[in-house]
Amino acid sequence: MDPALAFTTLFGSAPDAFWLDAGPDASQGWSWVGTGSPSPPPRDVVAGGATDGANGPFRGGWVGWSGYDAAARRAGAPALDDVGPADVWLRIDRMLGFDHAAGRMIAFSSAEDVKPFVVAVETARLAGSVPALDAPAAVQVRARHAPSAYAALIEECRDEIREGRAYQLCLTTRFETAASVDPVDTYLRLRTATPAHHGGIIRSGGWALVSASPEQFLTVSGGIVRTRPIKGTRPRSPDTVDDAALAAELRASEKEQAENVMIVDLMRNDLQRVCEPGSVAAERLLEVESYPAVHQLVSTVAGRLRARTTVGDLWDASFPAGSMTGAPKLSAMQILHRLEGAPRGVFAGCFGWIGVDGGLDLAMVIRSIVVHPGGAYVGAGGGITWGSVAAEEVAEVGIKARAPLRALGADLPPGW
Repeated sequence: MDPALAFTTLFGSAPDAFWLDAGPDASQGWSWVGTGSPSPPPRDVVAGGATDGANGPFRGGWVGWSGYDAAARRAGAPALDDVGPADVWLRIDRMLGFDHAAGRMIAFSSAEDVKPFVVAVETARLAGSVPALDAPAAVQVRARHAPSAYAALIEECRDEIREGRAYQLCLTTRFETAASVDPVDTYLRLRTATPAHHGGIIRSGGWALVSASPEQFLTVSGGIVRTRPIKGTRPRSPDTVDDAALAAELRASEKEQAENVMIVDLMRNDLQRVCEPGSVAAERLLEVESYPAVHQLVSTVAGRLRARTTVGDLWDASFPAGSMTGAPKLSAMQILHRLEGAPRGVFAGCFGWIGVDGGLDLAMVIRSIVVHPGGAYVGAGGGITWGSVAAEEVAEVGIKARAPLRALGADLPPGW
């Protein structure tokens, strides 16, 4: 059964629903669709995660998101509160798990609900259809910063780096619309245009997160924690020769390599706070991953969690993610609070699932749309180092924001 069919027919109109998506026509990984009841995950669950794959890595627990601002404040940095909920989590009531490699589907629910749930799934599978997508109505967006103002902030970031107060700063901005947005239709358009292994939609309380995130923040399985920071971006080209050249340029860029390695070092430091001594290492370093819209430079850091480490301990050690702050983390967050002068909201936070067995899989809230009762917004940014060129960084923000804005029916404002 197509997860898109399952979500739109069974859960698409539910007020509290989710779809964690491995992407259209996925041949590996898992997708999860379902409903839940608003409830925060407990911090005292021991982070561990199942190693038995018979029923998948996620057999029940919580799906949701945590925004950036409240997490920055908990980490000791100043932060501004955005409108809307900082954290949204749903305790699973009904869920379908899609094992794409094996081509199987598993239904999860309370014991008394299993039979009626399976009947509803079978009815939808035989009779349902994914709604046809029309082109979105054109909407207007406004940018939080003009390109020239953002370029000036980049130079201020470089001043801070020159003075030794930071090595890297992840400077962000926001694009907003007051138009009414249908989150389900918007997500269907977004996943078609820019499929990602950690896409998804989570809706609750009149708010929705719509994401095509390519960045896995944290995963825990069998007591091993991994993080896969992305730093370094180039656009794709329809010309195969030009496209290969762009990927090679990204791989060879000293600035992008430095940006990525600094975040790898920061994430190693974060994970060492909760992992066994000597167990934290970079499993992969500076590898180019290609997506429909961009090439990305990705590394993987892993470690073995200390016995009895809880989900709350891991959260405190690692969130907000270093790829969205800069280094050193606390100093970077303090500087960015002053320069950005506005909340980030859900953007730069994380979303995904936390299992009752202490496993988890969380992605970064990037390449995402936050839908709220007054409209929607798209956050975007980039890592600034001493080697950054303002015009190139401004262009990178536009590259990252373009696909989410197009899914809304919007074009980038002039200059971006």
